[in-house]
Amino acid sequence: MAILDVLRHPDPRLRLTADPVRDFDEGLRALTEDMLETVDHHEALGLSSIQVDDRRAVLVLTPTVDPSVPRVWVNPELIGKAAPGFVEESCLSIPEVAGNVIRSTRMLARAQHVSGETFEWELSGMDAVCLQHEMDHLVGKLFIDRLSIFKRFRVRAALRKRLREETAIA
Repeated sequence: MAILDVLRHPDPRLRLTADPVRDFDEGLRALTEDMLETVDHHEALGLSSIQVDDRRAVLVLTPTVDPSVPRVWVNPELIGKAAPGFVEESCLSIPEVAGNVIRSTRMLARAQHVSGETFEWELSGMDAVCLQHEMDHLVGKLFIDRLSIFKRFRVRAALRKRLREETAIA
């Protein structure tokens, strides 16, 4: 197992769309084990394959409400959602940035285990929020895209400034 490098905004690969997983093989199992080690290392709530430069539709979660929630989700899809609310989000790919977005706090989702077996799961609270956040990554969307227009402008300006500073130091 390995701790994978996490892509950082504004890397254009974060805007790519994941491809459905068709091969449930040892390579997929190795990817999910590395992703789990990476999310645990960073003490994060979730991680998508896109964030570690892999185009397969895979995400991993660290359940917060219900420890029985599956940690590995392959080819996840939303079936239904309810109870929208404002939640504060952050992201490993956009360090030091947080913001309030509207997410459903209850949802029903379908996915496959790393073995290929299909399952459905009802999630609530932060588990539902986290799953939606990671599913957004699989379609090239970042949580900052969901911020209010004014907050988005402020965040983008701060990110451009940080990028200029990092480039000047390097």
